[in-house]
This record gives sequence, structure tokens and C-alpha cells, in this order.
Amino acid sequence: MHRRHLSIGIVGSGFSGLGLAIELMKAGFRDITLLEKAGRLGGVWRDNTYPGAACDAPSHLYSYSFAPNPGWSRRFAEQPEILAYLEDCADAHGVHERIRFDSEVESAEFAEATGTWTVRLTDGTRLGFDLLVSACGQLSNPAVPGLPGAESFTGPFFHSARWDHGTDFTGRRVAVVGNGASAVQFVPIIAPSTSRLTVFQLEPHWISPKPDRVYPAWRKALNRRFPAIQKLSRLGIFLWFELLLNPALIAPAGRRALSVHIRALCRYALRTVTDPALRRRLTPAYEPGCKRILTSDDYYTALNGPGVSVVDSAITEVTADGVRTADGHNHPADVIILATGFRSQDFMAPMRVTGAHGLDLNSAWKDGARAFLGLAVSGFPNFFLMYGPNTNVGSGSIVHMLESQIAYIVQAARLLASGVTVMDLREDVLEGFDAAAQRRLSTTVWNQGGCDSWYLDERRRNTSNWPGSMTAYRRATRRLDPVHYRLVR
Repeated sequence: MHRRHLSIGIVGSGFSGLGLAIELMKAGFRDITLLEKAGRLGGVWRDNTYPGAACDAPSHLYSYSFAPNPGWSRRFAEQPEILAYLEDCADAHGVHERIRFDSEVESAEFAEATGTWTVRLTDGTRLGFDLLVSACGQLSNPAVPGLPGAESFTGPFFHSARWDHGTDFTGRRVAVVGNGASAVQFVPIIAPSTSRLTVFQLEPHWISPKPDRVYPAWRKALNRRFPAIQKLSRLGIFLWFELLLNPALIAPAGRRALSVHIRALCRYALRTVTDPALRRRLTPAYEPGCKRILTSDDYYTALNGPGVSVVDSAITEVTADGVRTADGHNHPADVIILATGFRSQDFMAPMRVTGAHGLDLNSAWKDGARAFLGLAVSGFPNFFLMYGPNTNVGSGSIVHMLESQIAYIVQAARLLASGVTVMDLREDVLEGFDAAAQRRLSTTVWNQGGCDSWYLDERRRNTSNWPGSMTAYRRATRRLDPVHYRLVR
């Protein structure tokens, strides 16, 4: 039984925000507002609409455990289907009416005297909440490199996360800057219609075959009739990641085994590239797993196509009609697409967060983002993050991690509703957690694998990944221990 009314603000309506709202409602909380900057829910699955956009985690695991979808069309669901799934979940649980669309947060400030957060929107509106949760995620702000001369380019110029669906690629020369997860998905689709497609490779990736397949009608009917079958499929996928891939990324002995296996698998895929010299240029020099291993069955095939080329030389300038590289070559282009990923270290940008005693979160994180269990930061009472620092998984499904975080935040909401007005994480708890996490990360492939990845900040501090298994994270977040917090009743 809640002793006091609790108003809860959630910034974002992707997997994190929706899942949290649903579980808070199940726990009896009703005063919940989701602040969504766009006019539609969905987060990254609303924004990333480029051709071929799909998840690289199997559908049965990349979904809420409390909302299984027996009708997934294929093993790796594509963007439209994932977005429809999120909208169906919001409809089924009555979340839509709690979302305030077109409401971008400009700032949030905590008042310790009242134990409340004042949130200011970009239109000047002010809202008050007893509990504030940032559900913005790590991959919501596109990384746009400052290419000299970019403003002089006369053709379409856009980031893959802001895809221009009005651009026709037929017979046009297309420059793709970047060769990561988004590029390997859309390049094979647009390449056949172009007259020339040039991929400016920043660094080669380990790319393994994608074990995708369409689920036949009988399988979907079986899932509906016998839900346990789908649960077993989900469990099997989970155990594959937990017992094989995750230990290999973290433990030194496992790293050696993973390296041998992945190198063999990816080199098998590379055999589809007909040019031996290009095969060598597409083979990474860093250890497999240092960056997330990509999956594709058609990217390498697309690079064999007529008019498709890969450039390794760094871009020095964008001109009115193309791209110039450090080797002195000019590469004509009618369209430029940035496949340069996201600003993964900007957990809160562009929102400004001010905690107790005027402490700014950017200042608190001047030496690198850190949060206890990726959830709570000292000096920022009644405030939690989802998909915060050190909660990313190198393999597996982030949705499993999010559900662990949701369970923890629901406990925090219950504690606040019981009569606690301020709960502020103790500094020594944060310091102890962060030191242990960084110590464990120091021996992982992410830190020692010899690559530059979005897992590391400019100081090469790993602010992204969880240094253990998904099961270990579930155990660590299962019970909120009040002793970790300074409580005011």
C-alpha cells in the first residue's frame, strides 16, 4: 500500500521507457508521464528507418519477457515489425495516453527542500516530478563527423538514422561514409540501383554469416497454441549468449577460443569476396569481439557488384560534387550517406541535468560517465538512468538488461511512495562499484583487443559495457538495498 502519491516522469518512449511505464502501472502507480521529443513512440526503432534496418539479436530474446510475440515473421526482426511490436505493447497496457508527444526536455533540476524535480521543455513548459528517469539510451544521438567542406555539397547529404526517403538512388553516384552495423544492412539494398557506390571504410569489421530465416506459418501457429515452445526457444538463445559468447568476451581463456572460432567463421564469409586484395583490406587486424561482431549474408556479395568500391584512405574534404581523400583522389558523388554511428558517450545530451547543491551531471562526469549498476549517480537524488553507463552487453539482448533495471526502479518507486522524500546514492557506493567494474573491464577484449570502438571514451575508459553476464546483472539488481542510499523521510 502506497503511503503517499508519487508523480513519475520518464524521458523517452523506446524499449526502456515503455517497459518501465508498463511495470510501474502493474505495481499500482498511475501518475506517470512519458516525455517524448518526437510525435511517435519507439526510440531508435522509430528513428532508424533506413533500408534493411533490423535487429542483430534474435527476435524471441529481443522482446519483453512479459509480452512474448508468437507472430515474429523471422528470426531477426526488421525495423517496421519491431516498431509495430512496441506500439502494440503500448496499446495493450494503456501507455499511449500517458505519453506527452512533441515534448523535448531541455533541462531538469532537483530541489532538495521539496524532494522534487522540475523539468523544463524546449517550449518553456515546466513540469514537476517526485521521481525522474532518463530512458534515452546510449544510441539515440547520431554521430555527425565534422567533414571540412560538407556545407558545399550540392546533393542529398544525410545520416543513416535520419534517412531521406525522398532520395532516388537510381543511376546516381553514392558515397557511404562508414562501414558499421547500419552500412552492412543498407549497402546491399541500395547498391544495385546506383551507377557507382563508394564505401569509405573507417576500419574493417569482423562480419559473420547471419543465421536468419523466415518463420513458417505452422511455427507461428505452434507458438500461439503452445507458448512454452517459444519460451524454450528464448531460453535456448539466452543460454547460447550466456554460456558461450559472453564468457568468451570477458575471460582471457575464452577470448582465445572465441578468436579462433570467429576468425574461421568470418574468413569463411569473406570467401565470397572475389578480389584477393580487397579480402585482405576487409580483414581486421584487431581481436574478434573488440567491437561488436556484425552479421550479414549479403554485404560482402554487394562489394563484388559492378561499380562498388571500398576506399581506405581518410576523407580530407567534401567538395560540391564529391569527396576528396588523403591519397589525393577525388571521388565523384551525387549523394552522401553518413553511416557513422552514434554519440554513445552522450548519455543525457542535449538535456542538462542539475542535482543537489547545483551539481551539474556533465561536471560530475568530467572524468567519464559512471553510475551505480548503470542506474544511480551520487548527488542526483530520486533520479535513475536506463541503459546508462556500463550496462551495454557485448553479445545478447539489451532488453534483458532493461528488465533488470525496470525491476530495480520499481523498488525505488515503492521506497519513495512509502514516505521517503529523498534517496541519494552514497558516494562511496558509487566509487566502489565503478572501481570494481573498471578493474574487471581492463582485462576484457573490449579494452585489450586493439581497436577503437564506441565502447571507449576519449580517455579509452570503457563507459559502455557491463563486465559480466546478463545473469550476474539480474542478480545485482534483484534487490534494492536502502543502505546504499542516503534517505530522508
